[in-house]
Amino acid sequence: MIAVIAGIALALAVTANIVTTLVVTRARRTPLLHVVDRGVDACFRLIVWPLRTYERKDRVLAAQGAVVLLAQLVAWLLFFELAYALLLWPNLGVGGLRGAFIQAGSSMFTLGFVYTRATAPTAVDVLAAATGIGVVALQIAYLPTLYGAFNRRETEVTLLGARAGLPPWGPELLVRTRYGVAVKNDDLPAFYNRWERWAADVAESHSNYPVLVRFRSPRAWSSWLVGLLCVMDSAAMLLSLCPSRDRIEPRRAIRMGFTALRDIGAALGMEVDFNPDPDPDSDIALTFEEFSEAVDQLLAVGFPVERDAAEAWPHFRGWRVNYEGLAYGLARRTDQVPAPWSGPRRWAATTVPVQRPAVRSPGKGGPPKFGPADGSAGPSQPARPEPTPRTSARTKLRSIPGRGLRLVD
Repeated sequence: MIAVIAGIALALAVTANIVTTLVVTRARRTPLLHVVDRGVDACFRLIVWPLRTYERKDRVLAAQGAVVLLAQLVAWLLFFELAYALLLWPNLGVGGLRGAFIQAGSSMFTLGFVYTRATAPTAVDVLAAATGIGVVALQIAYLPTLYGAFNRRETEVTLLGARAGLPPWGPELLVRTRYGVAVKNDDLPAFYNRWERWAADVAESHSNYPVLVRFRSPRAWSSWLVGLLCVMDSAAMLLSLCPSRDRIEPRRAIRMGFTALRDIGAALGMEVDFNPDPDPDSDIALTFEEFSEAVDQLLAVGFPVERDAAEAWPHFRGWRVNYEGLAYGLARRTDQVPAPWSGPRRWAATTVPVQRPAVRSPGKGGPPKFGPADGSAGPSQPARPEPTPRTSARTKLRSIPGRGLRLVD
């Protein structure tokens, strides 16, 4: 009788876990998924620990999301098999608990090589068969939702690569937007509007389906989390350095950005201590020297700055204190690309410089003249050789009757 009660309780608990994870549209932290995620994460940490370069680590970690999904499915099926084995055990005359496990597995996967003709075991067998098919079908139906959310997320992240470099960096975004800002016809308000909606979409999808956090971007140097941090940093710098350009769009992008980070962190069960109303004068991990170097890069390209670094720093710090701890905690927990201004990792990571394209104007080959893109030395690019001048005769088109157009000296 105790085995039957335990089997019923376990079957109900696993069913509730599946419904909460796959059906109920509300962000809830399920203990089973949390244990599975932490277990898979620990295994991947052991695998990537000896790898020296981030590219190799990322290549291995790219499979982590899929492994979490498979481990989650296996865990549900194993717990259901245990539950049905406990229900069958008292009704089997021979075989004991081992025979109950064999019959439960045979029924769940609709193999039918072991069965009992009695009424109660037959009813359990039918229920087990329906459960096995139903769980697998729900997991398959779950995949289009996940990959649809993943594709929506990665579209804006991919576009950000051309605008903010790889890996994305907030000051780099403003550096590459300098021309439009200088003539006051830039598209930054529309850009921040898009990222506000993007952050809302990510907050809803990644808090309801936390496994999406483990799905990495297609390219090693790209990252949804680092991209969001880049956009919030650029908005904070714009508001701090250019008070005359203070508009609602960058403010809303920052607000929605750190709200998304809080929702995702809560869904993952992250132990990140954050204040919902932090003191704007609180210290942050980013140093004034790093901020000042980024401001110097903006000045080097002619960005219309209205405050110097010392005057803008308190304003920037007041914005960044809202999201820095959450972003750093998530980046460390999910092993994101070690981009500038993105915090430490779980291994001794070296900051990856932002990749900047060389100047390709005629006669102006080579790397940009405004220096490294991360506050440190970036990879050097060879200068483009000057074209060898060639002398050629001046030609013109001349119309010759009966012969059409002809090139003549």
